[in-house]
Amino acid sequence: MQKHWVSLDDIAPDLQLALVAGEDNNFLTHNGFDIEAIKKAMEYNKTHPKETHGASTISQQTAKNVFLWDGRTYLRKGLEVYFTFLIETFWSKKRIMEVYLNEIEMGDGIYGAEAASQAYYKKPAKNLSRAEAASICAIVPSPRYWSPVNPNGSVLMRKEAILWNMNNIVKVDYEHPVKYEAPVAPSTQRETKNK
Repeated sequence: MQKHWVSLDDIAPDLQLALVAGEDNNFLTHNGFDIEAIKKAMEYNKTHPKETHGASTISQQTAKNVFLWDGRTYLRKGLEVYFTFLIETFWSKKRIMEVYLNEIEMGDGIYGAEAASQAYYKKPAKNLSRAEAASICAIVPSPRYWSPVNPNGSVLMRKEAILWNMNNIVKVDYEHPVKYEAPVAPSTQRETKNK
């Protein structure tokens, strides 16, 4: 297992932006739960039962990665809600992002931004380019099966959609959060089929 904790200051702002653009557009303005995204996922899942989309926010994913286990039980989801509420209450958004970027699985046995950056691009996470950041973010829904350096069609489509969203969101501003209201590229929907 590869893992190396680094501060948020040592992670490229473009990787933070890519994760907001690809995983949780309203991260800075919601209280841990994106109700609009949950409603959209529920509607989609009713008509596409074999291709389910999730609506877990960065805060929820952080709660799951730090305190819980993988799985789809009502008990785990209930505990995830509880821990999400706690981290949203006691941690800043900047702290949530830092923990998320150090705990998220970004490849088979690769955890965190620094380990992923070193494994895939042989450089520190703070030196990732915009395209490299989008490529890493593109594999988040299925990190054990997808690769940012040998991408399949799904990864390439997600990368392009993430780059499009990054251009529209512009930056992650922890001090002056703004709700992102522009249309979002549809292929960045969080797929949970392989999680």
